[in-house]
Amino acid sequence: MVEKEYQIIAKNYELAGRASSDIKKRLKQENIDRSLLKRICASCYEAEIYVVIHSVGGYMTFSHEKDNYIEVNVYDDGPGILDIDLAMTEGYSTATEHDHMNGFGAGMGLSNMKRLSDVMEITSTPLGTHIRMIFIVGESNV
Repeated sequence: MVEKEYQIIAKNYELAGRASSDIKKRLKQENIDRSLLKRICASCYEAEIYVVIHSVGGYMTFSHEKDNYIEVNVYDDGPGILDIDLAMTEGYSTATEHDHMNGFGAGMGLSNMKRLSDVMEITSTPLGTHIRMIFIVGESNV
């Protein structure tokens, strides 16, 4: 099993994408299916941006069960999501004007992560949010 952890710094747009880029490099070396690779990388990038915009920081973990699945977990240190169903609504955003000026905060991140992953779970309290995404590796990827 391949495991890696990445720190995500709040409001640091310049470093956002670092984890998803590293994950992409790792998975390319494994010759993973291109469409699966794109789904994973897009989901990871959305998750990174989510933490950068909406939290006080956090981290992402990546694990790869070679022939079975890829799991990405994202943890942030708050303030949490008050209404997960509302946050999952396409176009809903609590991003600031500063986030919008940097090209982020369209309100598609969580819904894109859900659409692109095979399984997505969110738990949240005022102390933080945990997003778990699973990507199933198909038989053609073995």
